[in-house]
Amino acid sequence: MALANISLRFKFPPLQSSSPSSTFNNTSISLRKPSSISCSKGGDDGGKGAVDGGAKPRKLSEQSSWEVKDSEGKDYLYRLGAESDNVNIAVGARAGMIDDVFIGDFLGKDSDIVFDYRQKATRSFEHLQGDYYIAPTFMDKVAVHIVKNYLASSLNIKIPLILGIWGGKGQGKTFQTELIFKTMGVEPVIMSAGELESDRAGEPGKLIRDRYRTASQVIQNQGKMSVLMINDIDAGLGRFGETQMTVNNQIVVGTLMNLADNPTRVSIGQDWREADTVNRVPLIVTGNDFSKLYAPLIREGRMEKFYWQPTREDIVNIVSRMYEKDGISRKEVVSIVDKFPNQALDFYGALRSRTYDRSILKWVDEVGGIEALEKTLLRRKKTQEIPKFIPPEQTMEALLESGYSLINEQQLINETKLSKEYMKNIDD
Repeated sequence: MALANISLRFKFPPLQSSSPSSTFNNTSISLRKPSSISCSKGGDDGGKGAVDGGAKPRKLSEQSSWEVKDSEGKDYLYRLGAESDNVNIAVGARAGMIDDVFIGDFLGKDSDIVFDYRQKATRSFEHLQGDYYIAPTFMDKVAVHIVKNYLASSLNIKIPLILGIWGGKGQGKTFQTELIFKTMGVEPVIMSAGELESDRAGEPGKLIRDRYRTASQVIQNQGKMSVLMINDIDAGLGRFGETQMTVNNQIVVGTLMNLADNPTRVSIGQDWREADTVNRVPLIVTGNDFSKLYAPLIREGRMEKFYWQPTREDIVNIVSRMYEKDGISRKEVVSIVDKFPNQALDFYGALRSRTYDRSILKWVDEVGGIEALEKTLLRRKKTQEIPKFIPPEQTMEALLESGYSLINEQQLINETKLSKEYMKNIDD
């Protein structure tokens, strides 16, 4: 049942009659309490709020900003959202902030299922268990770069945002950096060269800015130091021979240069706002040959370069820690390093891994042979455990045998170039 010609005072919008006739057409209701709402048929407002003959509807209030339009025709709510300083994408629906229908005790925890996914952009290093050696020179360079960038606002010097660590293949650039992150308590955001290209123009550049802002949110919301790290950058941006330069290559280079020049003003697509600033995040990149990169990107002021070539002492110390749990003495490690000189650090890791081959073949025979591997490894019951594998006992003879095998494979690759056999016209 509807009320006809009833208007509500005190800044409430008028209610229009849905039926021209009503049993209360001649009814006048008056509530005489202080500060109450008065409803009447023919009061002082006399139906001014009704829409008659195309007249404009009555505003909520002459002083209300909710219906005000700006020069672009946008209303108050639009402007409120556009001018909001909260662009914190790491905050989602949390318990106590929304209705218990969506977050209840029956879930047992906060039910923002996207929150944990977002945080996977960062990397922790709980898997690095054991006593590892960090080269002092490497430690000093990375630590100083991180600290300088966190003190940038209080230092009256020009501080490069990017630290470029380059050197030979397999020399432990990434691993040494991760060990330093764990030691310093840094929670980095790590990217690879494979993310610097896409079938969509502009996506890699936007991804870098988004990851940079994610690292900034780690600093702001979690109170942890963070770093944006890009591995093997020359593989994604380097110009080798007839390599084609793509639009995404140019955008990524431009994005990195812009970050270096404006580390606290980073947009991921939203309108620029004066108050929208982010924390300065140190940026570390690794690669093998920075001469293949765009020269203005690696110039002084934007990137500080660090050439990493471990000394013989560094190699001995790192390999000693690697073989320590196998009972190999430092003297034996020195003998192995001298026996295989001019090898990268990963060679000595592969040498140790190769000694496991015979033991693994023995384990395969013990579990029923090659035919039973699928059942043993993948199709076992949940209550069943994989048969225990006993690591081989490391000896100098086994390590040297593995080393000679690896050297032989290296020489075969360098000497036997089957591509020349298959393509007679190929140039050297």
